[in-house]
Amino acid sequence: MDADATFTTFDGHSRRLTAPLADTLTLLHAGPRAGLLTFDDRTGRGVDFDLSGTLDEVLARHLPPEPRSGPGRPKLGVVSREVSLLPRHWEWLERQRGGASAALRRLIDEARRADPDGERRAQAQAAADRFLGAVGGDLPGFEAATRALYAGQRAAFEDALAAWPPDVRTHALYLAAPALEGQ
Repeated sequence: MDADATFTTFDGHSRRLTAPLADTLTLLHAGPRAGLLTFDDRTGRGVDFDLSGTLDEVLARHLPPEPRSGPGRPKLGVVSREVSLLPRHWEWLERQRGGASAALRRLIDEARRADPDGERRAQAQAAADRFLGAVGGDLPGFEAATRALYAGQRAAFEDALAAWPPDVRTHALYLAAPALEGQ
């Protein structure tokens, strides 16, 4: 996990904590967990942690490992994963300057540079939508809030959330902010 990531924990509709992973794990490990929901603020996804054992064991299990030395580029955050492509795609990638990995990195960087605001807006919409569905799916104005979020209508989004519990409304607005900039 990203060391700069924050997580938000709710007890029902009340926000208990927004903090980095270590602080979130400490809160969750320390006390009763019934009714607590924790969300990754980057994605809006609910997260569950294995909280068994001591706090040190929990932290060791979930915190990012220290960068290792050795082959590869661990300081750059290089992570190996599987990619499935057709043979013609692999052939094309292998002919590119620097090989397949370098070509894929260049293609991704070019795509991200082409529309950085669009990517950031889409990520914010997805994160806010996941959070809205998990915490506000039963609240009045949920459908209107979702429509306004994807339409980029800040005023309509805020109006739809007006009757929501303050902590839920505040966090939804925080997650949706990049999707509603300039509105």
